Amino acid sequence: MYRRRFLRRAGAVGSAATTVGLAGCAGVGGEPDHDVGMLATAYEPRQITVSVGDTVVWQNTSARAHTVTATPGGIPDAAEFFASGGFGDYESALSGWQSDFGGILESGDRFEHTFTVPGTYEYVCIPHREGGMYGTVIVEE
Repeated sequence: MYRRRFLRRAGAVGSAATTVGLAGCAGVGGEPDHDVGMLATAYEPRQITVSVGDTVVWQNTSARAHTVTATPGGIPDAAEFFASGGFGDYESALSGWQSDFGGILESGDRFEHTFTVPGTYEYVCIPHREGGMYGTVIVEE
């Protein structure tokens, strides 16, 4: 019953070891190729400001698994919900995570979303929400 979960985690251990071995090379010579990184229990930066039409790229830069999930009521009314895993709402994303780690971003994985409506967007890492892993995207015209 938990075979896929076990295989996913076993693979994560191998990829984490590879990532650690290459970590010293990732930032050599320039800026990171993502907008928001993921630390053990925090997004870095925690808040980012972009323009309408911009795409934000999140990358898991830690060895822990994370998600990127818009919070209930935390996005403008006319905005599209966003979540790693492609879920259509927060409850589906939460259920997906709880049942089979749906929306998981392993070390090195990326998620991106294009913001088309101005406003403030709040998001969370579902497995680390109790630890305060929240972030904000402010979208300006």
